[in-house]
Amino acid sequence: MNLAASLRNFRKLDWDARVAVATELGQLDSSSQQQLLAHFDERDALLIENYLTNYQLPTGLAATIRMNDQDYLVPMVTEEPSVIAAASYGGKMTSTGAGIITSMPTNLLMGQVVFQTVTQAEVSRFVDPQVDALLALANAAHPSILTHGGGAKKIRVRALGEGFVSVDLFVDTGAAMGANMMNGMLEALGHHLQDVLEQHPVMSILTNDGQGSLVTATVTVAVANLAKGNVTAGLQVAKRIVAASDIAQLDVSRATTHNKGIMNGVDAAVVASGNDWRAVEASAHAYAAHSGQYRGLSRWSLQDERLEGVLTMPMHLGLVGGATGSLPLAKINQQISQVASVATLNQLVVAVGLAQNLAALRALVSEGIQQGHMHLQYRNLALVAGATPTQVPQVVDALGQQATADLAAAKRIVNQLNEQ
Repeated sequence: MNLAASLRNFRKLDWDARVAVATELGQLDSSSQQQLLAHFDERDALLIENYLTNYQLPTGLAATIRMNDQDYLVPMVTEEPSVIAAASYGGKMTSTGAGIITSMPTNLLMGQVVFQTVTQAEVSRFVDPQVDALLALANAAHPSILTHGGGAKKIRVRALGEGFVSVDLFVDTGAAMGANMMNGMLEALGHHLQDVLEQHPVMSILTNDGQGSLVTATVTVAVANLAKGNVTAGLQVAKRIVAASDIAQLDVSRATTHNKGIMNGVDAAVVASGNDWRAVEASAHAYAAHSGQYRGLSRWSLQDERLEGVLTMPMHLGLVGGATGSLPLAKINQQISQVASVATLNQLVVAVGLAQNLAALRALVSEGIQQGHMHLQYRNLALVAGATPTQVPQVVDALGQQATADLAAAKRIVNQLNEQ
């Protein structure tokens, strides 16, 4: 094989040739090659460039998340052992009454047509009197959205600093995430403005900023729920949760990990739904910094003997189009969660984030994050050490009794079991 030539023309290679190149570069043995073949899917090969195989992650269910007086099983995709356990435990702590209460005033995707060497006044002079016509122009680029109650809803003009002006378009994309829809509308708007302003736009592209699609989730938890019915102990845990929340508002280092804990649940639920988790991550972190400092997305406070939590963050997902249509499991996951509308899906994912956050904070300020996390991690160590599925519970129990529960210890335990 001429490896250099194959790499230069890699996108033109068929699947067998791509495997051959990967095999040579990675010095893959026959077992590894069989793994690539075992997870090959002809249909999925059409989804991405230079397809090799499917990389699988486990799917589990958060059981249950109570939101707006209804119980949900939430499919989650993650390799992290503690994520679904934490979401489920957070769901249990927040399950009384109506559970987590959510709201979403608007669900608008924003896009930008950006011009250079022009003033805001010059752009506004044309845009402001023509808003209705410009909205109609944008809708004409994707007229089918109007039959579903969606469409372009608002336009504004902003100065981005010296020399740049953005014409912002806000669109209700209906049941779709709507990236392609939005970009088509923006290009139509940009071509029209280009003719009027006699200036080519620098770009016409959606933004994942997300402030037109904010979801707020709130919950009230009796402090006794934080310590197995013990009000005194639960009150102490609640006070520490509030302190941890306050620190995440003051310190960027803490806020980063605080928000990562929220996104553990959010990302897993978004991936399971077939949506773009990268867009969700970007919008969440941008919103966390909207005050000028990066802060924790959630806030917790103590009112008498009740812990109150609030999480506000952008969430703009879809039930149709994109990978939600091309990945069969995404549709099955929608059915399992009984999500019938985009609004419900958006709010449910944020509710998961709040439940996840509560469980993480409770563990952090009580027994410690490592105790629960490592117990779940023992299963992973057992599998890596070569334990069979029937041996895993025995290895986990034995690791719990070790002074140092690491991979070396897991291998020793597996070897001992194999010798019996």
